[in-house]
This record gives sequence, C-alpha cells and structure tokens, in this order.
Amino acid sequence: MTKDKVYLVKPVKAPNKQGEPRGKSRVLMPDRQLLIVMFTLMLFGLVFSYSSSAFESGALFKRQLIFETAGVIVAAFLSQYYHKIQKRISPLYILYGAWFLLVAVLFTHKVANVHRWINLGFFNLQPSELAKPALLIYMAYYLDNISVSISKAFPVIVPPLVMTAITLGLMMLAPELGTPALLFAVVFLLLFTAGARLKHLLLIIACAVPIAAYQLIFYSYRMKRLFSFLSPEATADSSGYQLFQSFLAIGSGGWFGKGLGNSELKLQYLPAAHTDFIFAIIAEEVGLFGALFIVALFAWLLVRGVNAALRARNTFDSMLALGITLTITLQAFFNMGVAAGILPTKGLPLPFFSYGGSSVLVTMAMMGILFNISARGRAGFKDEDPKK
Repeated sequence: MTKDKVYLVKPVKAPNKQGEPRGKSRVLMPDRQLLIVMFTLMLFGLVFSYSSSAFESGALFKRQLIFETAGVIVAAFLSQYYHKIQKRISPLYILYGAWFLLVAVLFTHKVANVHRWINLGFFNLQPSELAKPALLIYMAYYLDNISVSISKAFPVIVPPLVMTAITLGLMMLAPELGTPALLFAVVFLLLFTAGARLKHLLLIIACAVPIAAYQLIFYSYRMKRLFSFLSPEATADSSGYQLFQSFLAIGSGGWFGKGLGNSELKLQYLPAAHTDFIFAIIAEEVGLFGALFIVALFAWLLVRGVNAALRARNTFDSMLALGITLTITLQAFFNMGVAAGILPTKGLPLPFFSYGGSSVLVTMAMMGILFNISARGRAGFKDEDPKK
C-alpha cells in the first residue's frame, strides 16, 4: 500500500515550447491590479480631457478618445506578443530607428519655435516619445548582456552612457529639455539598480551638470522659467503667468473642488490647460482630495510595476519593466510637481490625462509591454532568453 504524497505547493505541469503551462489558456493574463489602475487612470483621464477642452467644442476630446481606443488595441496586442516580437528585432535597430526619426524631425517646419513633430497628415508624430521605449529596451538589453559585474570598472557603463548621450543630445537639438531630463533620471536609476558604483554615478552627474547649465543659459526662455519658478508672484504678468494661473486653479479648488466641469481657469486663463497643466484643472474641479487620489493611483502603478520587475524571469524583463514603470510614474510626478510649483516648468504631459496622440500611444504601448512581462513572470512560465 503506497502512501499518498503530500505537497506543500501544488506541482506545476511542465511548460510547452512557448513557455506556457500545459493545460491552461494561452492568453497571457497580466497583473490584475495593473489592469485596474491603468483603466482607472484612463477613465479619469477621459473625464478631465473632456472637461479641460470643453471650450474647443469637444473636437479635442473626440480625437483623444480615438487615441485612447487605438492605445488600448496596441496595449492588448503587445501584452500577448511583445516577447515574440522582441526575439525578432534587435534592440539596437529599434534605437537606430528612433535616432533616424529624431534627426528627421530637425528638418521639419518649426511649430512654436521647436522641431518636435512630423506631420503625417492624419497624425503628428513626436519622435521623442518613441525614443523613450527604444532607449529603455536598449538599456535592458545591454544590462542583460554584460559579462562582468557593472560595479567592476567605469568602462563597463560607458557604452550605455554613450547611447544615452546620443539619444538625449538629438532631443535637445529640437530643442527639448523635459524628456531628456526624465530619461536621464531613469537611466541613472537603472544603472544604480544594476549595481553601478556610487562614485561612477556621481561622475555621471558631474558631467551632466555643465550640459544642463549650458541648456539653461543658451536658451534664455528656460532661464526665465527658472526665475518664474523661484518667484512666480513677481513674474505673474510675464514669464510666470502660466505658473501663477496654475496656482490660482489649485488654490481655488479647496478641499473638495468646484465640481466636474466647473473650472474657471480653463476658460482661456490657463494656457495648456488640456496638456501640460491639466493637473491644475483636476485640482480645481475635484479639490485636494481628488488630486491626492490621482497621485495615489500613480503611486499604486509604481508599486505594481516594481513588483512585476521583481518577479520577472530574467534580467532583460526585470530592467525593462523597471524602466517603463519609472518612466511613466516619474513623468507623472514631474508634471504634477510643475503644476504645483515644486519643480521648474517643463513641457511634459501627464500620462493618461494630457491631450496628445504620440504620448497616449507610446504610454499605452509601454503598458502593454509591462503587462506582457508581468504575465510571463507568473509561476509556471519557464525562463526565456529574449535574445534567442
């Protein structure tokens, strides 16, 4: 008579050739909490997109709804097939493609004194948005391929720094500073997480400071923005007008706000109310508690994204999940910090909220990749080499 075996953990059947558990659906099911937080942010984003652009007769909202719908389709596709696509396309080619677009946009007509969009007729493509995931994929690829510890010597981190410098340099030629600053922070944190030595990281910062100073001095409007940030009241009738109007919107919202659709500052008083400064409209209409709820949603996204990175089955997935999570959440916190006067004014949209086709589609694409990584990080999926 044989005794029944007692398992502390239920055994998992050997995965099939695709790395999926046998006897289960082949649909990759991502972290449910990630899905909930994304759709919650999207829902609130559409509500405030409609509210902040109401004076445009709803035309902008209709376009935003189309972008969001297309974004959901892109996210759903990548959540199932990104790992298969990645095996067939070199991360270097993806980054080179982003460089090509960053160079091409420099030969387009200026819009508001900058080269940032390529007019495709039905859609204005912003190459700097596409460069975000391209650089993150390359960073994950490099950190997964180095044969020695990244803490061994400084030359080990030189290649990703060179590729990052080229990417950010092309963006700054547009000129653009907000997205380069964001990506610099993300790359810095990825290197720190990968184990780069503190003195090497401090050396990177020391090299970046003169470049940032040059960008501020060479472009006088950036210096004006800095002074406006330091004393918005004193410059309220000139360079600090936008920031001061943002303060008025946030302050007038009080604890519970004026109610959805009842913002007064969006009526041509606050420039970029539906793009870079939409958070001020949110605070005006739903108050401090509503604004803190939005902050909490992005904090929740950060926690779940980091969790997906920790559960990832290989270094590539882990670094890419962390990079995507940091890019989306840091951009959100930078945007909200600018609206609240905590950070100097930068042209960064609020993910899921601000109007813009490229921003919406790229954000949703990155979420799709994050879903894919979180799904494959579940128990029962074998380790996969993204390079094979």
